[in-house]
Amino acid sequence: MRTILKRGDVGDDVKMLQEKLGIETDGHFGSKTESAVRNFQGSYGLVIDGIVGPTTQIRMFGAELQDELDSETTIYPFSLNYMDSNEYSHGPCDPEYIFIHHTAGWHNPYRTINHWNNDSRGRVGTEFVIGGQSIKGNDDEFDGDIVKCIPDGAWAGHLGRTGSYDMHKNSVGIEVNNFGYLTKGGYRGEVRGKRTWIKGDPDKFYTYVGTVAHPNQVCDLGYEFKGYQYWHNYTDNQIESLRNLIMFISNRNDIDVSIGLAEWLETEKPADAFEFKKDAWSGEVKGILSHSNVRKGKSDMYPHPKLVEMLKSLKQN
Repeated sequence: MRTILKRGDVGDDVKMLQEKLGIETDGHFGSKTESAVRNFQGSYGLVIDGIVGPTTQIRMFGAELQDELDSETTIYPFSLNYMDSNEYSHGPCDPEYIFIHHTAGWHNPYRTINHWNNDSRGRVGTEFVIGGQSIKGNDDEFDGDIVKCIPDGAWAGHLGRTGSYDMHKNSVGIEVNNFGYLTKGGYRGEVRGKRTWIKGDPDKFYTYVGTVAHPNQVCDLGYEFKGYQYWHNYTDNQIESLRNLIMFISNRNDIDVSIGLAEWLETEKPADAFEFKKDAWSGEVKGILSHSNVRKGKSDMYPHPKLVEMLKSLKQN
């Protein structure tokens, strides 16, 4: 079965759906089929949007479909760990953008989701989180793991103030576990309530909270982006998982990922492509974007060489 079925679709997958719903099997996903899907979703506490995505399909067809989907990582490459229902808006929404972020935090995606679920900021989060390696270089248990924490058709705030409210609602956010920029020889911390430079070992790299980065966790860009040359490394597994997830979302929501970042990287230096773009801020540029493209004060994500190559390859699909 296709990873998503919605009104207007036709074919054998629709017939299979209609048979499961106990309605006429004409193979056309029209208003009667949509109404039956909504009733099914309401009966099982799912988001009532009339769209048959992976979550609705698994509830409808059972563990056999879950096993099938889990075995094909490029089709259904994630685990489910939903936040509480009051931690996101239930939609429906119509995604036209994919935004990539990094969390500026530790490597465990479940920890990230738990933080969102229990903080006091309201409905803040991204639909997907990708785990990474510990900044200390001693834990790769979650490296490349993808976790979905918001149901199909729902959304949460993940952009902050931009020039387009619709972009908040109609975008899919991906959060990559990563500490972001690193500083060599010390870090900016607080002494007696005042922000100041705290000196450390001149040969070591520090996160913004003062944790020492293992050498294999350091990416040296060779130039400065947002004022920093050194960054917490994105792993090969994270970048591969990000690519798989981007293609999944692109197919699920019919989003053209050859525009936005992938397009800018063809004609601009990587640091420039990841910079703030006024047209992106106003919602005029769709496709795939970085948080840094729509917020001047943000640095997620950064132009890691392997990330740049992966995003450029999207133009070829």
